Amino acid sequence: MKKTTILYWVFTVLLVALMGMGAIPDMLSDPSAVALFDHLGYPAYLLPFIGFAKLLGVIAILVPKFSRIKEWAYAGFVFDLTGAMYSNVMVDGFASVTMFLIGYVVIAGSYIYSHKRQKARLLQTNGVRETSGKRTLSLG
Repeated sequence: MKKTTILYWVFTVLLVALMGMGAIPDMLSDPSAVALFDHLGYPAYLLPFIGFAKLLGVIAILVPKFSRIKEWAYAGFVFDLTGAMYSNVMVDGFASVTMFLIGYVVIAGSYIYSHKRQKARLLQTNGVRETSGKRTLSLG
């Protein structure tokens, strides 16, 4: 459980940093974000919407409970990253794909370890613990 929790928080902090640092310039319509959107052919009025959506996703990931909302946040991050990658590839070619792959790994890591952590908590709550791949019932 401890290893799972540590890995969950490593991936989740990276995800929150990635999406949170991307949300702030978007929400503020920073000139560099506007220039990027202009380069990709998108209207600048879309920036604050995407920024606030990212911020809400970050909050949803960090708030305990609300597992259904977290699922939507993870899906939203994948949609956001996929759209950004597609746009960049169509305009600039495949040169920037590596950065997006890192983003997918961070999202997947946080998502997978979130579920592992949730499963471990559920087993612990029900008096079941896993020892070397086998489940044993705890009677006390």
